[in-house]
Amino acid sequence: MTIQSITPFLWYDTQAEDAAKFYVSVFANSRITHVSRYGDAGPGPKGSVMVVGFELQGQRLTALNGGPHYRLTEAFSLMVECTEQADIDRLWTVLGEGGSYNVCGWLKDRYGLSWQINYAGIPDLMSGDGVRAGRVMAAMMKMRKPDIQALQDAAAG
Repeated sequence: MTIQSITPFLWYDTQAEDAAKFYVSVFANSRITHVSRYGDAGPGPKGSVMVVGFELQGQRLTALNGGPHYRLTEAFSLMVECTEQADIDRLWTVLGEGGSYNVCGWLKDRYGLSWQINYAGIPDLMSGDGVRAGRVMAAMMKMRKPDIQALQDAAAG
């Protein structure tokens, strides 16, 4: 195969660069890798940002200022797996500011991108024993922001 990579491609109206700058400010080891601008051929205004390439914790993403034709939806989200409650708390607050919060660690940021901020240990808590998994799921469904201790307590019974 000659495939070089697979990269999430995010469509924004006009906020691609602002969104990318915000995301790289939130996550360590992150950077903007390139910015390209519309030229004479358009369809955006000449000189305006067309595409922004960036990396979050080594994950490559691309953001496009494609206009109002399409919107980001919850059908696509970025999942962030955290091992510490402090990281969940910080990301929940910073990414959700100006956006909206939902249950089970889901939030939508101010640019419309959906995120899942979650405990990295959930797969272990949910595998194996169906009764334990049910308790963990019941606890998770009552939460907006994940609470690691409460999830572990639910797993323990």
